[in-house]
Amino acid sequence: MSKRNSQAAKSAARERLRIEREREAKRAKVKRQVIVAGSIVAVLAIAGGISYAVVQNNEPSKWNAAADAKVVAPANTSGTNGTTVVIGESKTDNTVHLYEDPRCPACATFEQTVGETVNKGMKDGDYKLSFTIGTFLDGSLSGEGSKNALSALGAALNVSSDAFLEYKTALYSTKYHPEESTDEFAKDSYLIEVANTVDALKNNKKFQDAVEKGTYDAWAMKMSKSFDDAEGVDSTPTIKINDKKIENPSSVADWQTALKDAGVTK
Repeated sequence: MSKRNSQAAKSAARERLRIEREREAKRAKVKRQVIVAGSIVAVLAIAGGISYAVVQNNEPSKWNAAADAKVVAPANTSGTNGTTVVIGESKTDNTVHLYEDPRCPACATFEQTVGETVNKGMKDGDYKLSFTIGTFLDGSLSGEGSKNALSALGAALNVSSDAFLEYKTALYSTKYHPEESTDEFAKDSYLIEVANTVDALKNNKKFQDAVEKGTYDAWAMKMSKSFDDAEGVDSTPTIKINDKKIENPSSVADWQTALKDAGVTK
């Protein structure tokens, strides 16, 4: 190879090396830009996720919104926002007032033990039955089953007073009342399943729509507030006969004694 050709070859090699280095430098620059861009996107995504979470957490829940919503009161109610529920046609002034929470296990025990007798006394005309239902266990145990069940009870009450009583009995029954720590009543499907054991509610499309659409959610929140404001009520069940709080009966005999002591029966 001549000296001239050798020099040319070296020059060509140096040129190829320069071009390759420029390509490498460009590739490295592009890579750095991609990494930086990706990091920015990731940071923005995290920030966006945090912002979304903050917004979500700051948005009112379904039940917070219901507390401020316009109340649709069920039929067979009276008073402000329909929170007065009195059942019975007794000619006397005697009233048995029950304060309960749908998730309350002691309420379930009371209903299973004495509920049928209590309802019979109302039907026999010995007294009227008044109900104030709370939802404090949702706060104590977390969840929304008490509120959801109360809304469903409103839907049952809208059908009839008898449907309300029978549905309440079913919700508190040994078969359907869940453990206190579970939140089965938060499921509309479960509430409808229980309702299908009540003749007036079985496959009742109007009732089911009211449960699923939350028609009586705002009413439930007002009823719950009236429970919170009730004087002398700090646990469930609380039972008052003619406005006087009594010791919770553990048997039918105890209930009959309580009525007699209150002058309701002889």
